[in-house]
Order: sequence, then C-alpha cells, then structure tokens
Amino acid sequence: MAAFSQEVVYTKFSEFYKTSSEVLPLPTLAKQREFAFLLFKERVMIRHRNFPDLNRLKTFLNETVPSDIYHSCAYYENPEAEMDRKGWLGADLVFDIDADHIPTSCNKIHDEWTCGKCGFNGKGITPENCPICGSQKFDAKTWPCDQCLNSAKEETAKLIDMLEKDFGFSPKELHVFFSGHRGYHVHVENETVRTLDAIARKEIVDYVSGLGLTVLTEKTKAKTRKKGASNVFGLHDFGWNKRLKRGMQKFILNAAKEDLRHVGVRSYAAVLQNKEAILKRCLEENRWTSVKGVSIETWARIAEHVKNLESAKIDTVVTSDIHRLIRMAGTLHGKTGLKKIEFPAARLMEFDPFKEAVAFKDGTVKVFVSDVPEFRLGESMFGPYRRQAVELPTAAAVLLICKGRAEDVS
Repeated sequence: MAAFSQEVVYTKFSEFYKTSSEVLPLPTLAKQREFAFLLFKERVMIRHRNFPDLNRLKTFLNETVPSDIYHSCAYYENPEAEMDRKGWLGADLVFDIDADHIPTSCNKIHDEWTCGKCGFNGKGITPENCPICGSQKFDAKTWPCDQCLNSAKEETAKLIDMLEKDFGFSPKELHVFFSGHRGYHVHVENETVRTLDAIARKEIVDYVSGLGLTVLTEKTKAKTRKKGASNVFGLHDFGWNKRLKRGMQKFILNAAKEDLRHVGVRSYAAVLQNKEAILKRCLEENRWTSVKGVSIETWARIAEHVKNLESAKIDTVVTSDIHRLIRMAGTLHGKTGLKKIEFPAARLMEFDPFKEAVAFKDGTVKVFVSDVPEFRLGESMFGPYRRQAVELPTAAAVLLICKGRAEDVS
C-alpha cells in the first residue's frame, strides 16, 4: 500500500484483530520463533519479537494494528536476539507458489509494471531488468483473478504430488495455505528436514523445479549416432523418470500437429500416424527407436517440453532461505485484506479463495476507483470500473484500496 491515507482499511484491520485474535492459530513451537510486523502508518518493519501465547500477541495487535504479520520458518534458541545471536536450531521446509512467477494470458490484461529509473512501462510479468536502462527497480501493479489462482493451484498440486510420492512425506506433515494474495504456501513440518542447511534445501528446489535434469546429453547423442542403440535413452518407473514417462504418454496421446511443431519435432507426421505403436513400444516397452521416423532426438525434445510441464514453479529463494519470514496463518494480507488460511491438501482443487478467505462480511464503503478489471468476490461480480465512485461491500472496497486502485470517499 502507498503512503497511508486510507483510514477505513486501518479501522477494518483493527476491528478484525480485536474480534479474531483469540482464535489465531499460533505456529508450532511458537516460543522458538521470531515474529515480525509491517506497520500501516510508518511502513516500517518491527522484527525480533516473540509471543509464546495468544494473550500477549492479542495485546500487541490491538496496540499496533499491523498491515502484515509474519513469523520465522526457523526455530531459534533466542528468537528476540539479533540474527547473529539467535542460535539457529532448524527450520520448516517452506514452499511459496505465486502467480507472479507463472506466465498466464491474464497477466497481460491486469498486470502492469513501470521502471523506477527511466519510467518505461509494460504489461504482464515484471522483467528482471528494464529493457531500456537495465534497472531492477519497478513499480508493479498486479491483480488476483480466478485464472491466476487456478494456475497457482495447478503448480501447488504438482508440488504436493512430488512431496508425497517422491519424497515420502505423509499428508499429516504437509500444511497447505492460501497466501492471502496470488498464491499458496506449503509448509513441511518434519524433524528429518528441520536441520537441513541451505545447500540441501537448494537440492530439493532443483528437484521439484526440474533444474539440472538433462534428458539427453551431447555425449549420449554421440553414442546414439554411433551405436544406434535405444538403451541410451531409458526411463525407469520412479522419480523424475516416471514423471517424464507419464507426461510423455499424456502429451503424445493428446498432441496435434501444432503441439509437436511448437516443441520442435520435425517428424510430426510419423508421430501422429503411429500414436498407438509409440505408446506401446516406446513408452511401455522402452523400445525408443522401434518406430520408423521417430528418433532419440525427437524423444529428447518431447521429454524436455514435458519436464517443463511436470515441474512445479515455486519461488526458489523462499525454500532455500533458512531464516525466511512467512506470513502467519489466520492473519490479513496487506495487499488484499484477504486471510491467509489453511485447508486440507485434499481440498486444494475445490478451495475457493474468493469465498473462504474473505474476512469482512458486513457493511459497505463508498470508494473512488481509478481503474480495475472485472473481478469476483464471494458470489458477486464487480466492475470493471474506471475513474468512478461506487459503493461496494466492505471486502471489495478494502481489496481495491489495498491494491492501490481506489480511495475511500465515504
């Protein structure tokens, strides 16, 4: 949020924490975690605090009314000390799946960015560097929509599947949350992973992201050309090999000419004419060169494409950081006014953040809207609005104000 001028948001957040703080779910081993708070008016972060019980946290929230509340993923001997004196004991394994990192067609409709140095602007995902001046500082305006969050759901589902089937975590060890904004968090609370260092966590990041997974190396290609042997390209039935085989079966079964050409397959006619033989001989029996016109290089291109489809698009920095702060469950997100809320992993695909994470159920607020696309909240559709005053339900008004798209004029 910009410099604080929207008193209605501060008031609504204050009311929420006065009535809800008794039931806020403290994280596991709260006595060993650092808590942090971003303040509304000063826009500064308060860190290195500890709240071993809800009563103390409730008192603090009522006195300060922060816009955002965080706790450490890490456990410390002295959570209130400065970083070099905290005494790191371990950390949960945490994943952040955010629509900001997932290319979708809706990005170019409702997301905008402006370079903070030269003023160049564009639509869609914010680039790492300004294409004009190379700056890495941007003013970005994003928007949460159903398409964004459904894309994030799909990535979260892939991640959960890997954590359960490839890493062997039980559903009880996985805690799934809507982040309150444009994505989902998955926390793994398991003593085995608690003491993993940043390098080990980076290995997990690489696995779920498919980083470093080489389907066919130049050396292997040379062997293929020399010997003509199909066993240089083999997929067994566990880990990433199984995921590639399963994904390739699905891709071949549903592939059209355009799909194959997009992947770079030149012999698309041979693939389209021999789907049944390919599925049986190549993908079931591992006889990769048994179909005329479909080479090992063709399979490598398809496998590379499938790897990108099957990998989970996570924020890699969050998982690797052993001192990371994460938003506290049950609290409000300062960019939307929606709650970070936990739900069973089995409910992921049916979970509706625009219904179940809504914090403000009563009242209306009159706002002047600068520019906002059509959006859904609860059972209702709103907008699009452009430079107009409108009276909205409190949750919708707070969302627009938090996103910098409206001002309170009530």
